Parts: sequence; C-alpha cells; structure tokens
Amino acid sequence: MNALAVRMVLALALLTSLTGRAASQPDHALRSPDARIEVRIALGDRLRYDVVVDDRVLVERSTLSMTIDAQTLGVAPVLVASRPSSHDEVVKPSVGQKAAVLRDRFNQLRLEMSGGYAVVFRAYNEGVAYRFETAWPAAEVTVQREEAGFRFTGDYTAFYPEEESFFSHNERHFLPRALGDLSSTNLASIPVVVDADGVKIAIAESDVDDYPGLWLRGMGGNGLNAIFPPVALEERREKDRHVRVATPADYIAKTRGTRTYPWRLLGIARRDGDLITNPLVYLLATPSQIADTSWIKPGKVAWDWWNAVNVAGVDFTSGVNTDTYKHYIDFAARHGLEYVILDEGWYVLGNALQVVPAIDMDALTAYARERNVGIILWVIWKTLDDQLDAALDRFERWGIKGLKIDFMQRDDQAIVNFYHRVTREAAKRRLLVDYHGGIRPALMTRTWPNLMTVEGVRGMEWSKWSTHVHPEHDVTLPFTRMFLGPMDYTPGAMVNAARGSFAPLFSRPMSQGTRCHQLAMYVVFESPLQMLADSPSNYAREPDAMAFLESVPTVWDETRVLDARLADYVVVARRSGAEWYVGAMTDWTPRELDVDLSFLPAGAFRMEVWADGVNANRWGEDTRRTTTEVTSASSVRIRMAEGGGWVARIRQPQE
Repeated sequence: MNALAVRMVLALALLTSLTGRAASQPDHALRSPDARIEVRIALGDRLRYDVVVDDRVLVERSTLSMTIDAQTLGVAPVLVASRPSSHDEVVKPSVGQKAAVLRDRFNQLRLEMSGGYAVVFRAYNEGVAYRFETAWPAAEVTVQREEAGFRFTGDYTAFYPEEESFFSHNERHFLPRALGDLSSTNLASIPVVVDADGVKIAIAESDVDDYPGLWLRGMGGNGLNAIFPPVALEERREKDRHVRVATPADYIAKTRGTRTYPWRLLGIARRDGDLITNPLVYLLATPSQIADTSWIKPGKVAWDWWNAVNVAGVDFTSGVNTDTYKHYIDFAARHGLEYVILDEGWYVLGNALQVVPAIDMDALTAYARERNVGIILWVIWKTLDDQLDAALDRFERWGIKGLKIDFMQRDDQAIVNFYHRVTREAAKRRLLVDYHGGIRPALMTRTWPNLMTVEGVRGMEWSKWSTHVHPEHDVTLPFTRMFLGPMDYTPGAMVNAARGSFAPLFSRPMSQGTRCHQLAMYVVFESPLQMLADSPSNYAREPDAMAFLESVPTVWDETRVLDARLADYVVVARRSGAEWYVGAMTDWTPRELDVDLSFLPAGAFRMEVWADGVNANRWGEDTRRTTTEVTSASSVRIRMAEGGGWVARIRQPQE
C-alpha cells in the first residue's frame, strides 16, 4: 500500500470514529463545584448525557424523555435558551438525621426548549440530578410515559432490590447482580447502587408529588430503564388492608400543565462510606411546608408488636389491654423513652373510631400524660383514608402524639398523593407520622418534618418468621436503603443468637448476631423515631444494655463514617451536642479494626464501651462493658465477633 493509500485509510478510519462518536459529543457541560464530576449533555436527535467522575466516563449516552398529551419532550429538542447558575446555601433541617447543618452547593444548567418545557441539570460534589419542567396553560395534562435510561460504561455489579410486582412493601434484600444479567423482567424498587469499579452510584429520585414513584428494570445490557406504576382506574379491596390495582390505565399521571417533575438523581461516592453521609435526596426535596416545627419531638419508642406484648412478673394477663399498655408506659417513663406504640389490635379492624373493649383509651391517654409519655397509634392506611378527618380529630382530642400508618404497598400517583395529604393533615393536628408498608415517604422528610421515619426495609420483624434478616443484610442497608432517608428497621432484640443457633419464633423472637450488633444499630441506622422492639421484661434483665439505650440520641448534629465497606462492615461516629457515639457492625466475618479518634476536639474524654465478649461467637448475648480515657490522639482497636458489633459513648469526664 503506498503512502497516499495509507493516508486515505487512516482518514477514513478517523472519519468513521468521529461519526460513531458524534452523538455523544456534548453540546453543554456542567461541572460540580469541586470540578471532580462533570455532566456532558448532547441535544441532537434527542437528549443524552454522560457522567464523568475524576476523568472517568462512568455513565454514557443516557437518555431522558417524557410523553405528555402525545407530545414527547426530549426528542428532537430545539434549544431556546441555556441558563447556567450556581447556588451555595446552608440548610438547617428541622429534624437532624445526618447533621444539624447541611451545605446545599451545586452548579445548575437550565435548558429551555421550544414547546414550553425545560430540562434542569444540577451537579453537586455528591452527585448529579435532572428534572423536567413544563409551563403549559392547561389545567390538566396526561403523562403517558416517562423514559429514563441509566447506561453505564461497563457490566458493573448492581446491588439490586428485586421485586415481583408494583404491589409491594418494598422490603427486599439488596443482592449483587451483574447489570448485563438483568432484563426487562427484573423489576426493582429504589435505590439501586451500582459499583462502577469502586465508585458507587446510587440511582434514586427526590421531590415526588402528584406523580408515581420511580422503579427500575434491566435493559439486557450495561444499564437500567425507569418504569412507573400506572394510574389505577379500578381497585380491588381485600379485607381491611390490601387494595390492589384491578384495572391499570395506559398512562402514569394526570397532573397540572405548569409544574416541576421529580428529580432523577445519581448519588456518587468514591468511598463506600460516602453513601451514608450523602444528602442529595434530602436537599433536592421541597423545603418544609410546616411553618412552626417547634412541637416536633424525635425520640425512642417502646414497641409492643415485635415482642407479641409478652411481659412477665405482673399480676395481670398480658395482651392488647389497658393494664399491659400502662406497663409499657411505666417502662418508657422509667427509662426516659418518649413514646409507646399501640400496634395492631387496639381498634376493631375496618373502623379506627371503634376502640376494642379491652382498652380504655381515655384512661390510658390520661395515664400517659401524667408520666410524660406520648402514645402513637398504628392504623391501616385505607381505614384511615376512609375516615380521615373524623379519625384525626378524635386522635387530637385524645392527645395522641403520632401515627404509624401501614400496608399501602403501592406508590402510583394516588398513593403518593395520599402520603402528602395525610402527612399535611397530621401536621395540622401536631401528629408525628411513621409510614410502614412502602418506601416512597422516605423521600419526603424535608417537605414534611413531622414525617419521622419510614419502613420500606426488610427489618427485624422478619426474624419472627424467617432467617432473612442476618448480619450481612444489616451491613448492606446503610449503603442502600438508608440512602433514601430514615429507616424504621426496629432494632433492640435482647435475645441474640450466634451463627447456627437462630430459630424464627413468632411469639418469642430473637435476632441473628450479637447483642452489640443490635446496640450498634442505634448509631448506624438513621431514624429520628427509633424503636425498642423487645419486651420490657427482657430489657429489665439487661441493665448494661439499658444504660446505653437510655442515653443514645435519635437525631444528630454531625456524622462521620470512620471505616466502611458495603455488605462487609461499617463504623460510624455521630455527635449530639458535646457527646460522640461510635457504632460498628460486621457481617458473619469476625473483624479487628483500628479506629482513629482524631475527630474529637481537644481535651480529655471518657469513653464507655460495649463490646462483644470473648464468647460472643457462641453466646450472642455475651457483652463486655468497659470505661477508658481517650483524646483526639487516641486510636482504638475494635474487635467484633462474627455477626458482631461495638458501641461507645464518648463524653467529657463528669465532675
């Protein structure tokens, strides 16, 4: 081949390369404030974007579009204006989950398109997000579909909460799956956390209102596609709690013509522990809709259901009755717990206005007030929705402090609107809210600060009937489910089974792993309303454990992840006022970790430690409690048994 021919071949190869890459060439670029994350946006025949982290392209040619009233936004977009901006603000949450102060700092690019819509991209140091906006005069529009394709540059591992259908409590294991093995039949709730060769990327959403929740499914390649529950045209009710979609619509929402749509976000963590402190879901939500939040009181809760209202050494028959709940109230008052829950059984199912004969609600609420303990009532969502105003007004007259609302099992548009409506109405009566039976309200705690905690997690209740809640699952949750917001796992088991000695017992339950594994959950797991799930009788036999549980806060001024590896172990330090708490948990692998206490301020501190005893690998309740003096120059060796844990309370020496 002569020199001219060689040059022609090389030119043709270069032209082919450029043509193949043309669709991904950016028309716009947006960088995070620290310049380590870049979003490259291409218009062309349709909207696409790449995400670059530390000069590595991890997400490429990802697509986004919406079809509203048969008009598809994001296809053949015509740009009218491009408006960059920056933002830097200090946000002070009404209820401190991760911290008392959060920094809301981002760069933004608003792309205004012909046709009366815009797409807004944001780049934070902690990730990226985008949303659609429309400015149409129509009072109502129909959203037929939304497309969001998250395409990665490799066949990475995804921690995937796979679901059978949209009808779900969202209580899933986050199991590692190769992206390429996931097809459109593999449905998942959120978040999905993708391990992109060490960089973790959490796919989630925020600011969901008057719209269905985001779900995901495989695309048979290196990515995931969004899918949304359709509007329910007809429902089928089964007993008092299961309300299924009988006839789905061929659209996902009917909504306002002028509005912002939910944020689609990618939380980015170079270290696994950064997922725990990532605030994007909270920061992207609508700010508080409650003007006066002074009445909102986080705290710990004595819970009756997990321990099957079993108490011993009393002169009354235990069960769902006035005497038993007075006993729980006495326990709460004795140990400084703020609340007691009355779970299933206090009302005649199907009618929240009819209290069962065994409970004298007036006497019980008066008894609780005298002892400065609040009462929280469990209720099925549909029963409450059918009787909303009458029920909430009665609860307010009784002096009830909060509601635990259960069994929604859906997040189509109507149920998302239910969450907002009920939380708003509860706030008017100064009622706290704890949602079980769904995950989506975890996204709403900034908007509704009285929304204290959310289940949507395979929590400790599963130990009553299965082996599914084990230490490896426990040390996966802080990096996955907890990314969305507070998590009502309901810890506190005092019967703790070493590996191989666990049995699911519905009426006398136990936990897998050690006693200190359970105690550490109160530091590692975020929940401003935190349960003590076991029986007052079991806690009475454990004064060392109660010394920790009495003192540990449920909200925090500062959080630092000291060491962590997703699905293996986690060490978290949290500050409340001048005191620090450190919690560590491991999977079924025993570990020794060196923890640097340089986060402490200057001065001498007393560190009280609850650690796995030498026989904790055989007897899960074996605990060793010690006290030592430490400073910011100290390093501590943490030893955890298999399925173990370690906790410390660090404070200035008492005079």
